[in-house]
Amino acid sequence: MSKVQCLLRAGRGPCTAAAILRRCSSTVQHEPPPLTVTVQEGGIRKITMNNPQKRNALSLSMLQSLQKDISYEVDMNLRVIVITAEGPVFSSGHNLKEFTSAQGKAYHTEVFNACVKLMKTIQTIPVPVIAQVNGLATAAGCQLVASCDIAVASDRSKFATPGVNVGLFCSTPAVALGRAVPRKVALEMLFTGEPISAYDALMHGLVSKVVPEENLETETMRIASKICEASRSVVALGKATFYKQISQSLEEAYELTSQVMLENLDLKDGQEGIEAFIQKRKPLWTN
Repeated sequence: MSKVQCLLRAGRGPCTAAAILRRCSSTVQHEPPPLTVTVQEGGIRKITMNNPQKRNALSLSMLQSLQKDISYEVDMNLRVIVITAEGPVFSSGHNLKEFTSAQGKAYHTEVFNACVKLMKTIQTIPVPVIAQVNGLATAAGCQLVASCDIAVASDRSKFATPGVNVGLFCSTPAVALGRAVPRKVALEMLFTGEPISAYDALMHGLVSKVVPEENLETETMRIASKICEASRSVVALGKATFYKQISQSLEEAYELTSQVMLENLDLKDGQEGIEAFIQKRKPLWTN
């Protein structure tokens, strides 16, 4: 367990990333700051990418740290995950220094495999994952935003897939991007590498909402808190079904979802919600 996680679970001091980082730096002078900082409170796990000096690049170490934080103790208390970043850049994508020929193909393969694993985990983990974006998200950083279930961006944010300009086409980012925005929008981004604004990203479906920078944290936490009010088991079933049916034909999708609706009714929380509605009271979820 990291120093940050130890401090958090010990309940020492305010549960903020900044406070934990200050305490870490004062107690462990010779250790580099953690690549990610994780705080969990009230069912919401906030993961902050913490390498602004490197533009929060998705190096192999950063990918592994994010994977660990997302997968760590997926218990019944966890309801929502929020991914955000320190500094003016949400994430610049892969660290290109890791892709030189000197690193070797085996290392390159390890990086891409770690990236794919993270993106797939975000969509298969049984709780919603929200990207809280304040700044530039490029290449695999843009892929990370596109892979999240919900994305809230500040009005200063921009998004791009500029790999083509350095001779490395954003083929893996294109998987998530092409499933989030219309094909022609995705291809223009991929072929030109030019960034789009937060409002263009909203118009095309890459992000869910755009707010002023000063309201970003508040709005993201409002959405996360609202999700926490629902049944965890019902949300998990709905998320898994949504991603399963989205690639199916219309007939297959309705066949699948009709069966899932029946399964939902068999859930204890499914019946509790209906009874609470009829009785005009708040439901008491068992999750």
